Amino acid sequence: MITESPKKLVPKFFGKTAKSYDSVVIWATFGRDKYWKNEILRKVPSVKSVLDLACGTGILTRLIANAYPNAKIIGVDIMQNYLDVAKTNSQNYGNITFVNQDAEKLNLDLKFDCITSSYLPKYCDAETLVKVCIKHLKDDGIIVFHDFTYPKNSFVKNLWDLYFVVLNFIGIFIPSWKDVFRDLPKLIRSTSWLDDYEKTMNNNGLQTEQKLLTLGSSAILVGKKIC
Repeated sequence: MITESPKKLVPKFFGKTAKSYDSVVIWATFGRDKYWKNEILRKVPSVKSVLDLACGTGILTRLIANAYPNAKIIGVDIMQNYLDVAKTNSQNYGNITFVNQDAEKLNLDLKFDCITSSYLPKYCDAETLVKVCIKHLKDDGIIVFHDFTYPKNSFVKNLWDLYFVVLNFIGIFIPSWKDVFRDLPKLIRSTSWLDDYEKTMNNNGLQTEQKLLTLGSSAILVGKKIC
C-alpha cells in the first residue's frame, strides 16, 4: 500500500535512472513499451502541434516527431536529468523543443492540436491535470493518456504479481532501480487513474474512449474536445 503522495515518488523513482531508462523500459516490459507507444501514436490524428507531457528521455516525443516531421513538438518533464538525456538523443530533430516544467502547473501560453503522455496519469490528480490540458488544447484538440493498469483477470493478475516479485529481486543488483521495482507495483495496484480521468474528462465536456492493452496491464484513454 502506498502511503505517500504518488507525486512524491517521482524524484525517488527518477532521480538516478535517466541514463539507463531506455534500456530498462524495453526489457522490463518485454518490449511492450514500444508497442504501447505505437498504439498511442495510432490515436494521434494529423496534427501541426503536439505537447508530450512527462516526456522523459523523449521516446514517444521522437516517435511523434518522426510521424509528423512538419509539426511543432514540445516535450515537457519535471526531471531535468531526463530532459538532458532527451536533448542528447534528439539532436537530429529540428521540430522538437524540451521544457522543464511540472505538468500539473504547466503554463506555456500555447494551445496544441494534441496532448500526449505515457506513464504520467498515476502520479497526478485527475482534476488538476485534465484542466491544465484543456487550457493548452485547441477547440478540436485531443488528449491521449497511457499508463499501467492492474489486470482484472485472476490468472494474469497472478503472473503480474509474480513478475514484480522477480523485478524486486533484480533491484537488489541494480540499486538505482531498487525503489522503482519495489514501489511501482504498489502504486499500480492502488491507482484508479483510468476511471478517475475518464470521469473527469466527461465532467469537463470531453468525449472519451478507452482501450485496454496487453491483457489489461496497461490502457490508453482518449479525450476529445466537442466543438
